[in-house]
Amino acid sequence: MDISVNSAVKDIFENTYNAKPQVVAVAPGRLEILGNHTDYNEGYVLSAAVDSYTSIALKISKEDYCRVVSPQIQQEVRDFSLYGIQNPLPAGDWTNYIRGVICEFQKRGFELSPFDAAISSTVPLSAGMSSSAALEMALVSGLCELFEIEMNLTDKAKIGQGCENNYIGAKTGLMDQFTSLAGKKDQLVLSEYRDHTVNTIPIPEGYSLVVFNSGVKHDLSQEYNERREQCEEAVALLKEAYPHISSLRDVSLEELMVEKGRLPEVVHRRALHVIGENSRVLQAVARLRENDIESFGKLLFESQQSSIDNFENSCDELDFLYRLAKKSDLCLGARLSGGGFGGISIHLLKSTDIDIYVDYIHSQFNEEYSRIPETYFCSCADGAAAKKC
Repeated sequence: MDISVNSAVKDIFENTYNAKPQVVAVAPGRLEILGNHTDYNEGYVLSAAVDSYTSIALKISKEDYCRVVSPQIQQEVRDFSLYGIQNPLPAGDWTNYIRGVICEFQKRGFELSPFDAAISSTVPLSAGMSSSAALEMALVSGLCELFEIEMNLTDKAKIGQGCENNYIGAKTGLMDQFTSLAGKKDQLVLSEYRDHTVNTIPIPEGYSLVVFNSGVKHDLSQEYNERREQCEEAVALLKEAYPHISSLRDVSLEELMVEKGRLPEVVHRRALHVIGENSRVLQAVARLRENDIESFGKLLFESQQSSIDNFENSCDELDFLYRLAKKSDLCLGARLSGGGFGGISIHLLKSTDIDIYVDYIHSQFNEEYSRIPETYFCSCADGAAAKKC
């Protein structure tokens, strides 16, 4: 990734602290293409790092406390000690992501010293493009560069996940962090979450993903944790019939249907979604390698329908965008992306059809909700990077 394109964060740093930074790091947001809620079930995900980034400029401080600023969120500089930050501030305080990452470094025995930081981002907030993981991975990459810490991709991702799980209180998996780190230009990221392997799949030329923001903000902590607990309940009950399983990844659709009676109805539907998603990811990879973009697109539609029927992590606005996509001859596939309960809908199109299709969506959505959805034109991008200034 060319970090120089994010040099604006240097200006923020210099204007705030009257000094030049030592390190600049960037990390992209992501789109979940297929594999909804499969990462914490040790399954498969197809995703993409996108060309929207969080940038962070850093410098070791001579003070005995850290200072951080992010003008897009809050004009004032925030400061805190590296010690005694094990307990988060009230929910919603953006510096909890900084504090949580620091705590995860400390848990692993890394001695950080106080630093100054400035943060800027073009990743939409609370939209399902994982602005939080982009911030975490930019910070992790920057701190590793600043303090000369050697760390592999999985360990970096786990610091971000640890921040989410242990500090923010969201029991998320590793997909967001993995994608932000492992992205490749013009390629999708195929990751699996038992052995933590990552591969990339080229996107056929001539097709694009357009993202529409439903405008529904979402705080994933409660709903996400509830869905994860239901998946864990499904595994515990299915182990009575299949003692060898350790996650829903180990269960086939046929096996789930045979043992359907063991599960409460809602738990069965949650498992049906996750198991179906794992299958759809593997089918999608095969279709992409065959350059069968139409079959690939149908899998996106199937995923959204399962979110509606089985996982119940959609919302009225996302469902409306899905119905519009199904009605259009131009759209090859569409689904929600990310945790759900709001956020964004991704739409697969021929690149030549984008303008006509976007006008159609804007017109219909405005007629229904009296507003035009924020729209993003995303390209697949390289993953996180850091360099000394």
